[in-house]
Amino acid sequence: MREKKGRLDGKVAFITGVGGTRGVGYATAKVLAGEGAMLAVVDISDEVNTRAKEMEDSGCKVVAFRADLIKLGEVKQVVEGVLGVYGRIDILVNVVGIAPRGEAGLTKNLVDLTEDEWNRDIDINLKTQFNCIRTVLPSMVKQKYGKIVNISSTTGPLTAIAGLAPYSAAKGGVVGLTRALALETAKLGITVNAIGPGWVDTESSTEEEKAAGMETAMGRAGKPEEVAELVLFLASDESSYITGQIIFIDGGNCIQEYKGPSGT
Repeated sequence: MREKKGRLDGKVAFITGVGGTRGVGYATAKVLAGEGAMLAVVDISDEVNTRAKEMEDSGCKVVAFRADLIKLGEVKQVVEGVLGVYGRIDILVNVVGIAPRGEAGLTKNLVDLTEDEWNRDIDINLKTQFNCIRTVLPSMVKQKYGKIVNISSTTGPLTAIAGLAPYSAAKGGVVGLTRALALETAKLGITVNAIGPGWVDTESSTEEEKAAGMETAMGRAGKPEEVAELVLFLASDESSYITGQIIFIDGGNCIQEYKGPSGT
């Protein structure tokens, strides 16, 4: 158990994608709450209410919202609700992506993609982040303080997987969004950074993804809590001179030439 240092005492953190029991969103919420943050969590699934109840029972201050973050109007309603409860938002963590829980992610060669399929992946993995940032940012500008952490991926910015062109494009777009926004807000007391996870073992991991995780340089997939600890660093004042960056967390997978079975 990590020793609590109260690094986020008095701060309000708005975290998206907090539905699953072993996802990056829920792990991030627990880690930030453990450092004193008051939480607002949102997900497209009703499970967000269960996760919030679990955190409440452990002593966290949290409010939950169910919303489709692709729809700007719903995002605005959620943000108004958060500001109504807490009066401010200090930290925004954009975790939501890939596909709603219970839906299979899209894998299809580009030549076979429909326009709707392309738009859907871009919406889930990039537009949701724009919608949340665009809606939360004015309050951060007004208070002259904010920490924005966007979850990207190794896929897109560093690597690619056949059949995942729209996902790769969206996650690469998250990095471009992060850098441009960082320049716009650098003198406003707001930092904007991204995290690029590699293989992470969540309840949504397929058997193929689990097998790929075993072939990283460390011989295992990452844990959601390990990604959450990196979010904590970028959400705290310990990272006050870091902005416009993407930090990859992939167990050394992207630096190795050979990724097949190690034989050990």
